Amino acid sequence: MTKLRWFIILFIIASAAVTLTFAQRFSYERRGRPVPTWEPDREFFYDVFTFARIRYSSGYGGPSQRGGGRGGRSFGRGFSGGSWATDYPDSDLNFSYRLHQLTSMEVNPDPVVLGLTDSRLVNYPFIYIVEPGRLVFSEEEVKALRSYLLNGGFLMVDDFWGQAEWENFYFEIKRVFPDREPVELPLSHPIFHAVFDIKEKPQIPSINVALAGRAYGITWEREDARVPHYKAIYDDKGRMMVIICHNTDLGDGWEREGENEWYFHEFSEKSAYPLGINIVFYAMTH
Repeated sequence: MTKLRWFIILFIIASAAVTLTFAQRFSYERRGRPVPTWEPDREFFYDVFTFARIRYSSGYGGPSQRGGGRGGRSFGRGFSGGSWATDYPDSDLNFSYRLHQLTSMEVNPDPVVLGLTDSRLVNYPFIYIVEPGRLVFSEEEVKALRSYLLNGGFLMVDDFWGQAEWENFYFEIKRVFPDREPVELPLSHPIFHAVFDIKEKPQIPSINVALAGRAYGITWEREDARVPHYKAIYDDKGRMMVIICHNTDLGDGWEREGENEWYFHEFSEKSAYPLGINIVFYAMTH
């Protein structure tokens, strides 16, 4: 990636300026309420961090029902507010603001949404895919994602639960990298300690699951999703290209932080933002 060197410099500078204070809860929408904005330093106008969400299509059923990933596509669900748009836009806006608030790095207040075959993808070293439990890549998207990642890009995958959704994502990511396996990250991995020191692998539930299960300590969305997993895919030089956040939902911790004070302190403040910032920091400096 042509701009990766600039991002590394910016993140090294930013790492010295992190504060642990979340002074206020936020939830922003572009419709009807003001969105916080700021002006990035003009000197780094083309080198600010921009949160880039990937738009994808969704399929019906598991791999066996989709004809090897090429059949049963549902463009309606995928391209008109379906899985790819979960938590959007508040999640992306809130995370961008917190990244701006809690570090000294230059952050774009305006996140973007892109397809994997968009020619602009190379301008964004960090991309985010949410709810891949029904994701289906086209052949062109498979090639584009492989090229993007092998040339220095980084993918964060978030918010999918249980074995069936894992099998769908695994099927699709193996089309991208048939010769590479996701590897479970130990808690000792630097990504859990890059900026914030995270002492356990967090399971971040959606706000509705959290409130319903509060009295019982339930943070999982289904019985086969009790244990959160954080897995990585590496290139031939040992660089992490993909982090997979399974049985957890960082995006809801970002999106819904302003809706319930307990949820904010218990999940947004403790885990969703610290781990999200760690992931971005690690991705941009390795």
